[in-house]
Amino acid sequence: QAIQFMLADMATDLDAARLLTLRAAYLKSQGKTVNRESAMAKLMAADRGMEICTKALQIHGGYGYTKDYPVERCFRDIKLCQIGEGTSGIQRLVIARSLLSE
Repeated sequence: QAIQFMLADMATDLDAARLLTLRAAYLKSQGKTVNRESAMAKLMAADRGMEICTKALQIHGGYGYTKDYPVERCFRDIKLCQIGEGTSGIQRLVIARSLLSE
């Protein structure tokens, strides 16, 4: 059951990140400013993605660290999302400034 619960949490987190991204894309297609929404989507996707990859590594055990499994590559790629093109801290700053300016 422990692994089933981890998989359920992983799927839920992934869907939440996907929905935030779709919301930002929809608002952008409507011609609206999406600074806060895009920062929220990136923050959620990067942070939840890191948690999902960490859980995937735990599920795979020691094999998760080997290059024989794609989990290892996903882990490296998602870490870059947290630190590249605006760190999670910067995304939080963008969100907070937007909220406080209202």
